[in-house]
Amino acid sequence: MRSSASARAALIVAVLAGACTADPRPADPPVARRVVSLAPSLTELLFAIGAGERVVGRTRWCDYPPAALDIPSVGEGIGFDPEAVAGRGPDLVALYPAASNRTAATRLAAMGIRTVELRTDSLDQLAPAARTLGRLTGYARAADSVARAFEALLDSARAAPRPAAPPSVLVLAWDNPPIVIGGGSFQSELVALAGGANAFGDLPQPSAPVSVEAIAARDPDVVLVSDSTVPDWTRRPEWRVVRAVRERRFVFIHGSDFARPTFRALDAVRRLRAALEAVPR
Repeated sequence: MRSSASARAALIVAVLAGACTADPRPADPPVARRVVSLAPSLTELLFAIGAGERVVGRTRWCDYPPAALDIPSVGEGIGFDPEAVAGRGPDLVALYPAASNRTAATRLAAMGIRTVELRTDSLDQLAPAARTLGRLTGYARAADSVARAFEALLDSARAAPRPAAPPSVLVLAWDNPPIVIGGGSFQSELVALAGGANAFGDLPQPSAPVSVEAIAARDPDVVLVSDSTVPDWTRRPEWRVVRAVRERRFVFIHGSDFARPTFRALDAVRRLRAALEAVPR
């Protein structure tokens, strides 16, 4: 009996010792060498960390940097065609976690194709997304270096002095029906960093439909126009109730650095700040 008890005790000790010495961390995933990027912001991040050479597929909207245009397009990034994506032979697909992408992402998983869903709704999400892409593509050190540099610049921009009475800025995503940018969008933060105040920044969602009358009630100081010319909608009679439209108080800023969340966002901030400072007060 004593011998049997001793054997059991020795077995328990051996099992516990093995459990204590085993590495509980999961193994790093294999390095991806063929990546399809299904979001312009993710494509830019991949190039920014030096992994552009791994990208073998993009969406039709992925147009920066210019080298991205040499990569075959697989079509849309939201509600994408999984067969077109699979046709590029990827071992990793980077995509935005939209509800309309779930079925296609499940189809890719059934094909044995790994996916990673990354949100880039805010400027704070860019550095973590870059680090994740760096880890998955074997560019972790470069990604961390680029991410740290952006975080430092972002902290500096946030610490910069702001106007005591910032101009109220209407950021319109669509004109008919009117859809405004709310506080949940990275563009709202760009406006704040540039010294303005989003006229609908109190709305928690990225964008929301509103009436022209609601816009008039907010009485924004300026209307941000994401083009180089005054759009046609500003000439429609119903928009005359908005003072900033009636008085042609527009600020112009166009380019993909304002239209999408990327490391170039602070370039858009500098251009928007200059445009706002040029508006008569």
